[in-house]
Amino acid sequence: MQPTAQQHIHGPLPEGLARAIHETAGDIATLLKGTSDTTVPVPDSQWTVGEAAAHLALANELMADLAAGHQRPYGDGTTQSLAAANAQALASFGERGAEPLASMITEQADAFLDAADRAAADESIVGPALVTPLGPMDRNVLASYLLTHMLGHGYDLARALNRPHMIDRDRVGLCMPFMLSVMPRVVDSAAVADLTVRYAIRLRGGAAFGVSLGDGAVHVTPTTSSRPDCTILIEPVAFLLIALGRRNPWRAIGQGQVVAWGRKPWLAPRFPTLFTAP
Repeated sequence: MQPTAQQHIHGPLPEGLARAIHETAGDIATLLKGTSDTTVPVPDSQWTVGEAAAHLALANELMADLAAGHQRPYGDGTTQSLAAANAQALASFGERGAEPLASMITEQADAFLDAADRAAADESIVGPALVTPLGPMDRNVLASYLLTHMLGHGYDLARALNRPHMIDRDRVGLCMPFMLSVMPRVVDSAAVADLTVRYAIRLRGGAAFGVSLGDGAVHVTPTTSSRPDCTILIEPVAFLLIALGRRNPWRAIGQGQVVAWGRKPWLAPRFPTLFTAP
């Protein structure tokens, strides 16, 4: 018997996260179910709608397996290895139909939530650290990773199909545990080698966090420094899209979605260039 959506919503994950995963998968499925041609290209991507949807279906399955405690090696965390793993997975998975992929995306999102429920009831299933494509994570961060990944590709599908996307302020807030966890892993070592600065990043109406750089090291904290060199106030949806490589930072600045101040405000546009999109 499949767990109900209501069981998922009241599961062990942080408040709102299970609901967001379930509803985001449903939003993506709704996009796909109204699509007759999955060969439409995804803007700024080498994939078609069918390939992006197939990737989402496979990724949700991978995440569900990880949440259940299964070992699923998938690249080594670098951009190149993840791209290679994605290409290999797509080459061995032939489904490109909208309806089957929509069903698989929602079924595997629910399978993830079911596994999280079972693990919360019996933590002997697996230890607290799960090995993911982007390093060890606990289940809460992995769930945030799943949501972030679906939102990024869901945004791509919405653009390709000329439909509204499903990213909003609340869902961005639920992505933040993953974003803070992964930032040190996706830093561009060359870009930060000569940089010493303390950033305070504030999402308008939402979370704030600190990023300190010096001697090539990056430290991310869930609170901001009392004396940051550069404070960046950014609209939450713009933050996520920039972080995922879906929005040009200069465009966001020009649209008033980003404001900076402090002793070194000129370092604000440099911030997103310090990381590679996960």
